Amino acid sequence: MQYGRCGQKGIDLPLKKKNQREKNIQLNLPINYHSMNQQTLALLGELKLTGMQQMFIHLLEQRKADALTADELLSMLVQAEWEERQQQRLTRLLKAARFRYQAAVAEITFPASRQLDKNTFLRLSDAGFVARKENVLITGPTGVGKSFLASALGHQACLKGYKVTYFNVQKLFSKLQLAKSDGTYLKEINRIEKQDLLLLDDFGLQPLTATHRMDLLEIIEDRHGRRSTIICSQFPIANWYQLIEDSTIADALLDRLVHGAHRLEMKGESMRKNH
Repeated sequence: MQYGRCGQKGIDLPLKKKNQREKNIQLNLPINYHSMNQQTLALLGELKLTGMQQMFIHLLEQRKADALTADELLSMLVQAEWEERQQQRLTRLLKAARFRYQAAVAEITFPASRQLDKNTFLRLSDAGFVARKENVLITGPTGVGKSFLASALGHQACLKGYKVTYFNVQKLFSKLQLAKSDGTYLKEINRIEKQDLLLLDDFGLQPLTATHRMDLLEIIEDRHGRRSTIICSQFPIANWYQLIEDSTIADALLDRLVHGAHRLEMKGESMRKNH
């Protein structure tokens, strides 16, 4: 295999690979330094330093690179790479969360009809409750925006770099039942346990079986004092004991969920009627 020289340090690169990389980058650069920069850009791509590569391309195309000191250039390239990696991480976190709604904290409104406590919500909106391993319980009639609210808090947690997962409660139970049948139950339980924030939506819409109660208890027990959980329900918290039915499990669950939790109790008619 033939080799070519790359850059001032004389790095050996296979000519076939070097030429292929350079073909992928087309710049309108002065010919006297075009080749060296093409090689540098190719190496940045090879090292997966996409942020640095794109910033360097921008500076070269705008003819700004020569006006910068070495320190300034390095600072700009490193900052661009950091921002690129942060954005990539956020994209991965949001994709993995699978939120029901693409919601953001800035989209939340506080009409009097919903009786949403603005101060409480704003205190939660910095995702500090996740760092403190605290729970949030959101209740209210159907359509008042509980799921949207929870998704907005989850989105904010992703912005802070936390791992978040959203589940409709009934779909979670179905997934766990399937996991038991194919031998992946413990793997799924462990995955849920590792999420910094777990969103459980539509709690109490369907009766809980004995299996559901035990699965839920295991999840909440694993997370108690270690991770945060948001639960949304149409039913007031005072009714949850009856929803769970089994008094022993109800005591254990509610003791772990409700004690010290933040509460957002919403009122009003369904917002869907207005859309």
